[in-house]
Amino acid sequence: MSDDLFDGAGTRTTDSYDASAIEVLEGLEPVRRRPGMYIGGTDERALHHLASEVLDNSMDEAVAGHATRIEISLEAGNRLIIIDNGRGIPTDPHPKFPGKSALEVIFSILHAGGKFSGKAYATSGGLHGVGASVVNALSSDLQVEVARNRELFRQAFSRGHSQGPLEKVGAAPNRRGTSVSFVPDTEIFGELKFKPARLHRLARSKAYLFAGVEIRWKCDPSLITDDTPAEAVFQFPGGLADHLRDQLGTRECATAEFFRGTQDFPEEQGRVEWAVAWPLWSDGSTSWYCNTIPTPDGGTHEAGLRAALTKGIRAFGDLVGQKKAKDIQTDDIMSGCELMLSVFIRDPQFQSQTKDRLTSPEAARLVEMAVRDHFDHFLTDNMDRGKALLGHVLERMDERLRRRQEKEIKRKTATSGRKLRLPGKLTDCSADDPEGTELFIVEGDSAGGSAKQARDRKTQAILPIRGKILNVASATSAKILANQEIADLILAIGCGTRKDCNPDNLRYERIVIMTDADVDGAHIATLLMTFFFQEMPELVRRGHLYLAQPPLYRLVAGGKSWYAADDAALAVLRAGELKGKKLEVSRFKGLGEMNPTQLRETTMDPKKRKMIRITLPQEYEERAGVKDLVDRLMGTNPAHRFAFIQENAAQVDEEVIDA
Repeated sequence: MSDDLFDGAGTRTTDSYDASAIEVLEGLEPVRRRPGMYIGGTDERALHHLASEVLDNSMDEAVAGHATRIEISLEAGNRLIIIDNGRGIPTDPHPKFPGKSALEVIFSILHAGGKFSGKAYATSGGLHGVGASVVNALSSDLQVEVARNRELFRQAFSRGHSQGPLEKVGAAPNRRGTSVSFVPDTEIFGELKFKPARLHRLARSKAYLFAGVEIRWKCDPSLITDDTPAEAVFQFPGGLADHLRDQLGTRECATAEFFRGTQDFPEEQGRVEWAVAWPLWSDGSTSWYCNTIPTPDGGTHEAGLRAALTKGIRAFGDLVGQKKAKDIQTDDIMSGCELMLSVFIRDPQFQSQTKDRLTSPEAARLVEMAVRDHFDHFLTDNMDRGKALLGHVLERMDERLRRRQEKEIKRKTATSGRKLRLPGKLTDCSADDPEGTELFIVEGDSAGGSAKQARDRKTQAILPIRGKILNVASATSAKILANQEIADLILAIGCGTRKDCNPDNLRYERIVIMTDADVDGAHIATLLMTFFFQEMPELVRRGHLYLAQPPLYRLVAGGKSWYAADDAALAVLRAGELKGKKLEVSRFKGLGEMNPTQLRETTMDPKKRKMIRITLPQEYEERAGVKDLVDRLMGTNPAHRFAFIQENAAQVDEEVIDA
């Protein structure tokens, strides 16, 4: 039965489907119909991909040893000009296309180029023969000039069509190379314009990728809206090493020297260049390239480097007798690093025309073999350097294990509402909304018992801890993870730790440290504050952490009671309001000695108590000298800590909260 549809008069309708419905797109029309297939879309990224396609052709000339200079100019009217001093595109007639020059074939026919066989280029970024023709198809005006064999040639195109034959302009005795000038078509890209800053970064990165090329940047000053220079010259003899050094700036790294090098692959299969550093305070970044083409999604060359670094650090750990090294995973050594990798290989394979990911299977093996030997020498030539990097990686591993444990805790406690699976010794409040609620961290079951009776059951929760908690400043990550007191504390608070600390998930509005009003109590409070500073700094930064102010003395005279926080407050009362009165003075040995009524009215009742809000000092925010101070005061020598508390307790600059 026919699927054709007819109207009442027997005429075929527009819904019919036969051979006449099949379109055949000729020339470069497929590119204009579906630009996303060739440049990934029509957005700003795709627009700048046009610049990359033309620049990559010039870079291929440089890498092949035929060009030493490339010029990039952005002019008014969104016109971009890219010039190189390479061999120049061939201008002689193409044998398969009578009447057309090789230049016209390259710019007007898809899959035409000199990089298929490898005869013209050993390694190149352009592979499919579509780069120049795609730029031509998506440009309203494109002009090509070629200086070759002491003669200058020119041809103009518009939207993929030539505007006339290739012209011989005249003699060019002192010039050689190719110039491509084009304006992206507004029918495709709308009002999008080239960004000077983005093109400037592109030019700079290409110069880093090939040390033998000089790239000159120039831009019409009227187009610049930021601090991008109007003119610049880039040439970096150190290649990626120069780039990484510039990117690191003054940041301190795990090793004084970063891991860098270059190595040719066997049998002239190409080469690899790399530069890797491990900053102490950084989220890190990675940059992957193949034949000077950025591959932001990595690929097989990335896999080769990751394997070389992981196997190398494990082997070094085994060499120095560090048993934990066998558990190191790739992310432990890659996390937070600043890394750049550039490979040059023959006939690379990419996931798409935009070349975001390298898929050549041999790249993984070649890169791993080349880098691994150099990395082994980097670690063992200087054992102190190797041990420093190993220690840094093991810290990353501990952080990974901590995050995994926290995820397990979250998974196990992911039930409805606030009634989660919580530590058994936590006495929770009944309010469902965290706003207005408080968690009191108290030392010992005795103090915990008094606090439970003194609390407001709706808004106040009590978590007793046993004695002095682990000093996190002098403990390994593994020891912190294994400590039950800390695990209970993290679970009760509910907002995670370190990078995963999110105060938005906090189960209580206020976290209150409530310890005895003596030196031991101050020590416990200090350990707890150290824990919060290190593990939950954002919680402190947002003002959720408080220090309760329980009294040390109770004074009774004439049936009335007064409380004194310390010896100084006691002296003030005796010399002032209570002077001359017969006083009964009792000293609380701890919170557990206070009955619930006394604890409530002095320390827990929001209407009567005073608390200190704990904040991060400016030095902490600036990361200046803080680590040394914490290590000195919270390290293994208690004498420093005790002396500091004794000397500075009375001079603390406190923010007292009446709440």
